[in-house]
Amino acid sequence: MGMNRKAQAYNPFLPIDVYIPDGEPHVFGDRIYLYGSHDKEGGETFCMLDYVVYSAPVTDLTDWREEGIIYQATQDPDYHERNYMYAPDVVRGNDGRYYLYYCMSGPFGHGGYFGPIQVAVCDTPAGKYEYLGYVRDKNGQPAQDFVCFDPGVFNDNGRIFLYSGTQYGYEEESDFFENEKYIQEEMKMFNRSREEILEKAKQGSVMGPIVMELEEDMLTLKKPAKHLIPYAVKGTSFEEHPFFEASSMRKVGDKYYFIYSSMQNHELCYATSDYPDRDFIFGGTIVSNGDVGINGRTLENKLNMTGTTHGSIEYINGEWYVFYHRLTHKSDYSRQACAQKIKIEEDGSIRQVEITSCGLNGGPLAAEGSYPATICCNLTNGHMPHGCNKIYDCSIPNVSHQGEERFIGEVSDGTMIGYKYFEIRDNKKLKILYRGNANGTLAVAFEPDGDTRGEFEIRSSSKWAEISADVSFENGITAIYLKYSGVGMFDIREISF
Repeated sequence: MGMNRKAQAYNPFLPIDVYIPDGEPHVFGDRIYLYGSHDKEGGETFCMLDYVVYSAPVTDLTDWREEGIIYQATQDPDYHERNYMYAPDVVRGNDGRYYLYYCMSGPFGHGGYFGPIQVAVCDTPAGKYEYLGYVRDKNGQPAQDFVCFDPGVFNDNGRIFLYSGTQYGYEEESDFFENEKYIQEEMKMFNRSREEILEKAKQGSVMGPIVMELEEDMLTLKKPAKHLIPYAVKGTSFEEHPFFEASSMRKVGDKYYFIYSSMQNHELCYATSDYPDRDFIFGGTIVSNGDVGINGRTLENKLNMTGTTHGSIEYINGEWYVFYHRLTHKSDYSRQACAQKIKIEEDGSIRQVEITSCGLNGGPLAAEGSYPATICCNLTNGHMPHGCNKIYDCSIPNVSHQGEERFIGEVSDGTMIGYKYFEIRDNKKLKILYRGNANGTLAVAFEPDGDTRGEFEIRSSSKWAEISADVSFENGITAIYLKYSGVGMFDIREISF
């Protein structure tokens, strides 16, 4: 089933077997570069592989190329204690070189809050980075007054700001001091003494979003780190969407936009200020990887398995985009980069965008030829779990793989698979490539709760089999939803027109 059409971009926008979550997009010169963690396909824990960068011309977001490995975990001096590199960021320094900031962790996040922020440097955006050192106080000691996690770095007309932090959060500071469980948790999680934890808590805890300004050496703090936004959120604009992790900073005109993952743990939010280091006010949600919040959708009715999200916004060839990631393989350990166009309104606000299959395409996908089934933007059985540092062993529909084949696995009764959007031009049939031990019907609809517009008859097949359905398409732009009713389970590898 070949394709005879011009190049297109769909989500996930990198090759279907590539897993680069925690994406930080940056335009350097005439190319957009995506820096991020590197998950293993079907991985056993977070961030198992070395940093790899992909880039594309700013004028053609369909043309992503692999730049290769830019940095290896074995280059870090803490490798033998913590051998996985977590979410990085890169900034162009005032000397014209590129600086990579990252933190190390052990399996399943163990020890991920113990170490400093490490730095590597390179003469080009995607060359071979060399270890430079760790972020330090003026006395040369590692800067670890606060928990170091998910660094984001930002060059503001020559001033270099570094953001970091994680939070497990309390509504009010008194909640912390009155609860021995919280104190014990922080002592264990952050490898600090009781005295250190309680003393720091008087200033707002070792946790929370942190801002630091760096000297010209890109390593030394100009002054002590401080909280960027309130740690205790009750009564603030952040009360409904407290900071969790994934600090990132951008500037739009004269306004600073702080992008972060909230405690909801499925959404990227933003806050704005006139300053890069203080006075931020919550703005809203930009994107949720379960489409929670779109048209009032609740977490209980999410349209995907939700879980960690991390990303940022970037201005590319006259348009703003948000980059985020989705979950696959029934876990948080195999995450793929996705993107959507966003609009920053005249008042500076960003309206939440729905997740789609067409992402960076600049419009709907052509209803021609075949597509990987795994470009679905919605995949649910009506009761999908929320990812939390584990691989689920229950049966749920999921993006999966076997050898060199990638497919949607474990499609069972009640599964809905959604694709948004296609441009229909005189199409009459839809085809799928499937296999499995199942008997039932796969209905085609144009809305999640829409009327049936066509139907596949699913019958057991041990090998990949192609079947077609007559669909009452109407010319124009439409979503396509596939809804299964029947017994057994099956996999879908391709859809085609």
